[in-house]
Parts: sequence; C-alpha cells; structure tokens
Amino acid sequence: MTAIVAVHGVGHYAPGFPLTDIVNARSATWAKELADGLGVAPSQVPLTYAYYAHHLHRNKPASQSEDDLEQLEHEHPEVVHEIARWAESLDVSLKLGLPSVTAQGRLAVPLRQLVSFVAERLSLDGRLTQAFVALFFREVAMYLKCHDDPARISAREEVATTIASTGAGVVIAHSLGTVVTYEALHAHPELDVKLLLTLGSPLALPHSVFDQLSPAPDNGTGQRPANVHRWVNLSDHGDIVAVPRPLKRRFPTLDLDLTDSIAPFDFHRAAPYLRSAAVAAVVGPFLGTER
Repeated sequence: MTAIVAVHGVGHYAPGFPLTDIVNARSATWAKELADGLGVAPSQVPLTYAYYAHHLHRNKPASQSEDDLEQLEHEHPEVVHEIARWAESLDVSLKLGLPSVTAQGRLAVPLRQLVSFVAERLSLDGRLTQAFVALFFREVAMYLKCHDDPARISAREEVATTIASTGAGVVIAHSLGTVVTYEALHAHPELDVKLLLTLGSPLALPHSVFDQLSPAPDNGTGQRPANVHRWVNLSDHGDIVAVPRPLKRRFPTLDLDLTDSIAPFDFHRAAPYLRSAAVAAVVGPFLGTER
C-alpha cells in the first residue's frame, strides 16, 4: 500500500501534549475518516499526520480575549484588509450580494458587520463564523508573516520531514496545510509524490495568500511543484475558505480541479472532505481500494 501523509489546516494547535501523542492520536482519527469514505478498515489506510501548528504558536502568548475579531484587529491590524479581500472573493464565487467592502483604500463597512453579513447570507451561526474567520486569518498571518520567518521555515520543514521519513507517495493537505505543503514540496525537490490532494485550499486567495507564496507566482500564475506527478484539488460548493474558484485559474497545471457538494457551509472542516466519495475516488486507486 502507498503511504499517506495528511497535513492539517487551522485550529489544530494542541498545547500541553507530547508531540508523539498528538501525531499518533490524529493519525488514527484521520485514517478512520478516510477509511469510512473508502469503505475499508482503518488498518488499510497507512496514514501519518504531519503536525506543524506548534511551530506557528511557539513563543506566542495565549489568547486572553473572548472577542476574537477585535483581538485580531489589535494583534494583526494589517489582516483587516485581507479579510475584506476574502469577502470580495467569496462574494464573486458564491454571489452573496455583499455591500461594497472597500472604498478609497478603506473598509466601507466595519469588520464585524462584514463577517456578520457573510454569516447571514449563508445562514451560518454568526458568532461561530466570526470566531472561525479570526482563527483562520490569525494562523495565516502567523505562517505568511515573511518569507524567512523561522516559524514558516520550521512548519514546512516539519511537513517535508514527515513525507521523507514515511516515504509517502500520497499527500492529503487541508486548508492552510495546502499552503505549507505547497511550499515544502517546492523547497524539497528531492521528494517524490505520486498524488497531491488539496482540500479546501486558499492557495488562490489574493494578497493574503497567493501573492505571499514562495516561490512567488509568475505573472499571476502559481508554480506547480515539479516533484508532484498528479495534483487534484477539491472544494466544497459552500467552503468559505476555498476562494476564489476555480483554483485552476491561478494554477493552470493542476491536473483536476473538482467542486462538489460535500457538507455545505460546514465551516470548512477536514472530516467531511475525508469521508467524501470524491476523495475516495481520487485516493482509492493509490491504495488498491477502488469500488
């Protein structure tokens, strides 16, 4: 069987636990989710979880505020405009009918009102949406702070080391993990990946992600890792992070760019993706579990 490495997205930081325990527990959880979708026993899914969140949070103070958006504005004021650009991309992709987000270089509506408007248009829980947006953009800011930031380098080295040590032929990356994996594969051309499966990827998100990638896009086009034989991207119709779509517009050498109804507006979680028929169809041939 082909070994699999799974790379997590935002919200997976687990302080106070030994790294080995985190990796073992989450490897088992992700293997079970994937096995459920494939219709096989978890023992037939040789999956290892690549945990990098501790690198992003090292030496960072614990959150003391319950007001996530206000805290984010205080910690990362530059991120406010990235959220505005995200909202504009979301509006284009999902046709939400949002009000004008920016005007003359400034926010046309307050940040909290903007996120609440998105939640209302998608029939989401407003407080949960605000918390998720704050979490997502906080961790994106932590990772993409600058190209030579030690946390960024350590995170992608953690992913590259896990792929190399397991001999993984399949890499499944979710959310921010798709960004870390993309950069790790570019930084380590000696790795050989048969399948890269990106789920709920924000790689094309303008300014805050796409324009900060390493290597930098060339004339508006992202560079495919040369050591990836097949690259498949999957996004849920309601995924509020995987915008703008299609990803192939920014990464034209992507082999397959799929959009499916997996768990509409389920806050972009990894589990529904892993259990989906679409993921099973892509991963199954590499494990010999085609149905």
